[in-house]
Amino acid sequence: MRFYSMGRAARLLGVSPDTVRRWADNGRLPTRRDEAGKRQVAGEDLAAFAVELGAEGAPGGDLGEPYTSARNAFPGIITKVTVGDVAAQVEIQAGPHRLVSLLTREAVEELGLAVGEEAVARVKATSVHVDRM
Repeated sequence: MRFYSMGRAARLLGVSPDTVRRWADNGRLPTRRDEAGKRQVAGEDLAAFAVELGAEGAPGGDLGEPYTSARNAFPGIITKVTVGDVAAQVEIQAGPHRLVSLLTREAVEELGLAVGEEAVARVKATSVHVDRM
């Protein structure tokens, strides 16, 4: 399972690291300590929390992502993956935005897309492309 630092979790949720720490301190977001004693958030817990925030209409923010020529990039966390024989559906929560992409099963497997993984949904016209981070 993938774990995220408090700072990275904050960037993915579109809030400040202090906000994430307060949520953790209040028991709203489960964390654990790594070998160095730093708090971390499990990817699956972060994904579930992102969905919860999205339903509440949480504010987005500057995620500090690199410049790209693709417009409408939504960095977030994968919250659901449904794989069929040929096609797959990937859901990403990016701040208050829930994006759904239809991909081939092969693409999902090659990219290692799974719940709790960080990804960027790139929307162009009616297509949603997914880049794993």
